Amino acid sequence: MAALTAEQAKKYLDRWKLVHEAEIQELRNSAMDVKARQLSVLMASADLFAKDHNRQKEVDVVRERWARIRRALRG
Repeated sequence: MAALTAEQAKKYLDRWKLVHEAEIQELRNSAMDVKARQLSVLMASADLFAKDHNRQKEVDVVRERWARIRRALRG
């Protein structure tokens, strides 16, 4: 593949910026019930993926970070 010129790269990035902005607007305009159904489908599909044996360890680490943040904010 040939290298892009600076102008081509800028046009490419500008197009993707427009796509990103359109996606954000579409998400903002989505009805709450649509968002809830999409979340439900994602949650129900969790068993389609291989089990991550490190997941609980990572969850515990994140929970501990949040606990430290809460303790720090309480003084």
